[in-house]
Amino acid sequence: AISLAAAITNCLTMFGIGILASISSILANYRGEGKDAKTYFFPTLKFAAILAVITCTAILLCIPIIDNIGFEPKLVPMIKDYFFITAFATFGGYLHCMAKEFLQSFEIVIFPNLVSIFSIFLNLILNIIFVFGWWGIPEMGAVGLALSSFFVRFFMGIVVYIYAIKKLKVGTNRDYNYFKDLLKVGMPSSVAIMIEFIGFNAISVILGRVAGIYAAAHNILTTLTSVSFMIPFSISIATSVKVGYSNGAKNYNDLKIYAKSGLCMCVGIMLISALIIGLCPEFLVNLFTIDMELVKTCLPVVTILCYFQVFDGLQVALSGIFRGLKKTYLVMISNFIGYWLISFPLGYYLGIYRRMYLEGFWLGIIVAATVLCGIMLSLLYKDFKKLEA
Repeated sequence: AISLAAAITNCLTMFGIGILASISSILANYRGEGKDAKTYFFPTLKFAAILAVITCTAILLCIPIIDNIGFEPKLVPMIKDYFFITAFATFGGYLHCMAKEFLQSFEIVIFPNLVSIFSIFLNLILNIIFVFGWWGIPEMGAVGLALSSFFVRFFMGIVVYIYAIKKLKVGTNRDYNYFKDLLKVGMPSSVAIMIEFIGFNAISVILGRVAGIYAAAHNILTTLTSVSFMIPFSISIATSVKVGYSNGAKNYNDLKIYAKSGLCMCVGIMLISALIIGLCPEFLVNLFTIDMELVKTCLPVVTILCYFQVFDGLQVALSGIFRGLKKTYLVMISNFIGYWLISFPLGYYLGIYRRMYLEGFWLGIIVAATVLCGIMLSLLYKDFKKLEA
């Protein structure tokens, strides 16, 4: 139930996250141009609040549709409860993302990351308390997981927001071109992220209708790759800030150095991750479940996942570079071609028609990742040629 609910709510939530992810690169460009970026804090807060209202409303409107999707009847009540709580958790999540991105634009990252690390353990503790019922709190199951996320997101948002105000002595201004820049850079970035997210999470929904075990297995596999993905994702954000500042300052020599360094680091880390997962797949899958049928469903796909990780590291590094260059529309087009013109049709054919199920869909994903990385690399090569000229 949680795998299916998260698959849908994550797609909706990522709409705003994708737009807010452009904050750090835009403000880094402003800093490079010599603008006072601190005065954009409260306009950014207003922008994040509007996005949270839109996303919360969209999630709530989806609740009545769940009955008609075709999930197993016993899962539907839990999915609806998760949707309702997650809708309002969006406000805390977007507040955290906004404040964190603002601090990142000034290369202030230690405190927000410490808060995130602490919140991992806080989330784990609250999960156990709310799900299983400890210290007088009743057992709440799936609702407990949603409540845990709700409290943790607001905790992270409020703490990082207060720190940003005190650390930077922020201000406000009436530069409405800032909102245009957020939409111009953020919307394509958001659509690109949603294309990828929907492409991944649609697999849970489609295979979940075949059997719930496929949705659970897909969730384990995506979690495995997501854990290691966080490192190159963080490097990608740092790369976008460095490239953005260099781009704003028109320092193209530094820009190329940061871009190439980010690419090498992201791919190198994912190569190590792929090697680790490939050497001990059963041990890693057993961390998530002791259900032997579920383990057997996951293991054949792990090899495919290892190949995907390398391309995943490459594509996230390229996305960070293009975000710093304020050319996110190129990432959007590449993702659309990769995931919706190649991955989904190929995966559906192999997974459903050829009855390869999870393996078929993951083969479609790796082909898509290869193609979109090729497209983005060729576009970046052309940009570097222009910079040299």
